[in-house]
Amino acid sequence: MDQALDFHTARALLDWQIELGADEAIGDVPVDRYALEQAAPRTAPRTTAAPAARSKDPDPVAEARAAAHAARDLAGLKAALDAYPHCDLKAGARQTVFADGIAGAPVMILGEAPGRDEDLQGKPFVGRAGQLLDRMLAAIDMGRDRPDRPVYITNVLPWRPPQNRTPEPGEIAMMLPFLERHIALAKPRLLVLMGNTPCQALLGRAGITRMRGQWAEALALPVLPMFHPAYLLRNPAAKREAWADLLDLNARLKELT
Repeated sequence: MDQALDFHTARALLDWQIELGADEAIGDVPVDRYALEQAAPRTAPRTTAAPAARSKDPDPVAEARAAAHAARDLAGLKAALDAYPHCDLKAGARQTVFADGIAGAPVMILGEAPGRDEDLQGKPFVGRAGQLLDRMLAAIDMGRDRPDRPVYITNVLPWRPPQNRTPEPGEIAMMLPFLERHIALAKPRLLVLMGNTPCQALLGRAGITRMRGQWAEALALPVLPMFHPAYLLRNPAAKREAWADLLDLNARLKELT
């Protein structure tokens, strides 16, 4: 008859087994692994599954290009902008500021981005700078609501940046496909780029004090860089150059009509 092990003896035997490397209890009785292998039927060799391909992060610019291209009219383009998920500016804006004026007008004016008043009203150029723009256009018998001499107005960005900061290059890149499609659908005869941001977006360069008044070309259209009305409010002396640019715009428009 086997003699039962006391606690201290059992503990000493356990410690000895641990020192030998037996640190895991598998069962109460030994198992003949060789016998199990002989009894088990042969199976096909186990293969290691290939790791699943890592999903790529979305390309915001590519998705913007696809969404803009799919828009068949201006209403569809605005809906595509409202559904676009990758621009963080939308989360902080009250609404999408799409456009104002008469679509199909020969002159399309491009600004930078909405400000506080534009974000509240949902239209571009409605604050102090917008009121000055309306007076500038009226001086050459043009206006956003004039059926005989209309203009069409939008911005590079449809959502207000925080604290009205300058748009970042990544934000401009995301919105550029929508802007290009906007121009294609509105079908203007010429473009007016007000300030550095639209010049950077469509001409690839900035420096409005050097570029203003110098006609260029973008998207197969004549392009006139001009001072932004907000700049004119801060620098009234520059209104002389702005008036010269307006006269040049008016003369060029008469040549096209």
